[in-house]
Amino acid sequence: MSATTPNDAGTTTDEGGTPPDADLTAAEVAWDLEPLLDGTTVDDLLDRSDVLADELANLRGTIGELSASALADAMHRSAELEELQGRAGYYAMLRFSEDTQDPERGALMMKVQERGTAIASKLVFFEIEWAALPDERVEELLADPVLDFCAHHLRSARRYRDHLLSEPEEVLLTEKSVSGAGAWVRLFDELTSAITIELPAGLGSQERGEDADPTGVTTVGLEQGLSLLQHPDRGVRQQAAAAVTEGLAPGLRTRAFVFNTLLLDKSTDDRLRRYPSWISSRNLSNEATDDSVQALVDAVVARYDIAQRWYRLKAQVLGLDRLADYDRMASVATDESEIGWREASSLVHEAYASFSPELAEIVQRFYDQGWIDAPVRPGKRPGAFCAYTVPSHHPYLLLNWTSRNRDVLTLAHELGHGLHAYLSRGQGVFHQSTPLTLAETASVFGETVTNNALLARLDDPNERFALLASTLEDSIATVFRQVAMNRFEDAVHTARRDEGELSVERFGELWAGSQESMLGDSVEITEGYRTWWSYIPHFIGTPGYVYAYAYGQLLALSVYARYQERGASFVPSYLELLSAGGSLEPAELGRIVDCDLEDPGFWDAGLAIVEGQLEAAEAAARAAGRL
Repeated sequence: MSATTPNDAGTTTDEGGTPPDADLTAAEVAWDLEPLLDGTTVDDLLDRSDVLADELANLRGTIGELSASALADAMHRSAELEELQGRAGYYAMLRFSEDTQDPERGALMMKVQERGTAIASKLVFFEIEWAALPDERVEELLADPVLDFCAHHLRSARRYRDHLLSEPEEVLLTEKSVSGAGAWVRLFDELTSAITIELPAGLGSQERGEDADPTGVTTVGLEQGLSLLQHPDRGVRQQAAAAVTEGLAPGLRTRAFVFNTLLLDKSTDDRLRRYPSWISSRNLSNEATDDSVQALVDAVVARYDIAQRWYRLKAQVLGLDRLADYDRMASVATDESEIGWREASSLVHEAYASFSPELAEIVQRFYDQGWIDAPVRPGKRPGAFCAYTVPSHHPYLLLNWTSRNRDVLTLAHELGHGLHAYLSRGQGVFHQSTPLTLAETASVFGETVTNNALLARLDDPNERFALLASTLEDSIATVFRQVAMNRFEDAVHTARRDEGELSVERFGELWAGSQESMLGDSVEITEGYRTWWSYIPHFIGTPGYVYAYAYGQLLALSVYARYQERGASFVPSYLELLSAGGSLEPAELGRIVDCDLEDPGFWDAGLAIVEGQLEAAEAAARAAGRL
């Protein structure tokens, strides 16, 4: 906690002049989105996009006849179009994320989506004509250095050729996307952002800034309710879990209907595009084969014993016969004090500086230049994310700061994404982003750097155990829990296709089954927990995404192991990896940091690192006298 001193007015401030409550809630940490508009308006950006789209549309029927230089000219204009639309789209989306209950913000986002869809419809022909070219002609064109800035993008775009429909069909699907799946995703975001949790006033001291009614009930957002599951007092955790379950209940059937609709929509799309399974389109997007992804999933499922072993140990540490689901996130720290923004941001900055001064300088820019929005607000989108925006600008981070110690690692995680986005800007709009399978590498690496930098500063056995336990729990949540959620997705997509519309109870059965498979008899799944699938946005907006967390975690742990082996000499390779963005295939990107993603034993090696984290936590628990 930061030291506090009284100011002249008699109120209390921290040493930087910030009221303590404002520091605990990160009240003053807000982003500045106006530079995204580049001195103009959303409408102006979209109008310029329309003009470029019309120019590109004149190429219809000629893609196969273009020279390399003519194709490069078209791709440069396409890049400019992507930049303009990206600025408008991210501005609207980020403003909406600030307050999903504001109709004006929702209308702006819808307008951008509608106009963007109209522009995309004009250019559907390009992908279809490009995919139809013979391989020999494509390689001849891409051999010309003039196309280096978009070569990987153009080459990888052809992987969809077996799944493209005719141009009229593609145009129709594009036109309907905003009023179809996109509209349901937005509805889900609005529904979950409006969820409130009613807690007994004073529960866990998490009621700051909220109004309690005369009955002694405090109303908080979903994020604040979930954060209480980390509380060291089991009674607080149990009451918080019951309150979350009650808060999820009012809109449960509606959210289930949204999920059912999107499951059906995806089933239809997969059938029309001839994808062999529900996950195939996501794997293709990730530049991964179905077999390689299944190998990852199978390797993780085969080591569910690691998670079960930890939860049994945790029950001993907490003095319980067996954990309940609401105990899984409980802190094992003996001192679970709140942490303010200034202290947390300084800790994360120092951790990155211990690895790379260059990265630390960029982290400081996020803090100083309005690139982060941190406070919890009514209507704000739950969770945390990094928005890459466009290469000519900078990324933004959204957090929901609840002053818990775990928030420090969330900050380190999202800053990892932000650093990846910032360093890869030089690749341009076509190669800045990586496939989802590599998108979590920098974020998990950043968490690991932060954890280990903090560990090096600790001498107290209880503090060391608490941090090692937190490190392990992050790995378990990111590897095992995300794969368990992948198994839930697999179950619901399959059941929706085989059985028809799923009831709330059926969703609950499949959710509980996937969790019980991972947890075994080490954790009790309570009846209330059966509805907790219903607030997770990844299932709705990015089906099939979640296994990428496990992929990224195991890859990042392997990358960090290389750093431990080589020390400072490894840093340039890591920075090269981040700067490469998505300009190469995943296997080639892995080779930059000496990771062979095509080795069948790669995932087992990563899981062995997680098992090593477990063994370190076990030893620390004994050293701290907690067993």
